[in-house]
Amino acid sequence: MRNSGLKLNIVSYNILIDGLCKVGHIDVAKELFHELSFNGLEPDVYTYTIMINELSKERLADEAHQLFRSMGDNGCSPNSCCYNVMIWGFLRNGDTSKATHLLAEMGGKGFSADICTATLFMELILSEKS
Repeated sequence: MRNSGLKLNIVSYNILIDGLCKVGHIDVAKELFHELSFNGLEPDVYTYTIMINELSKERLADEAHQLFRSMGDNGCSPNSCCYNVMIWGFLRNGDTSKATHLLAEMGGKGFSADICTATLFMELILSEKS
């Protein structure tokens, strides 16, 4: 696309990164993510959420959390969806302590868990009581 003279914007990058993640090319997606600043662009909350979700799916929860925490340094604050994705990542990787901590932080910022996150927490509570 670039060779054809097309200038990519953040939406184009988000689509490419998401598509690459969906077909299992996370390393290429990570390269594109890091390439953004070289092309005068900054990742937005959607770009971060895509990467955090994929890193969590790949069992790279620490890397996902590091990326999540770096958002503010790049002038991009997580939204409710991004928090939910990060909490899901912790729960998916069996780290209920970090998920619970992040849920409390999320509430302190005025966000709430979505139905999927709330359901996962309920299932975990019920399974611990069994």
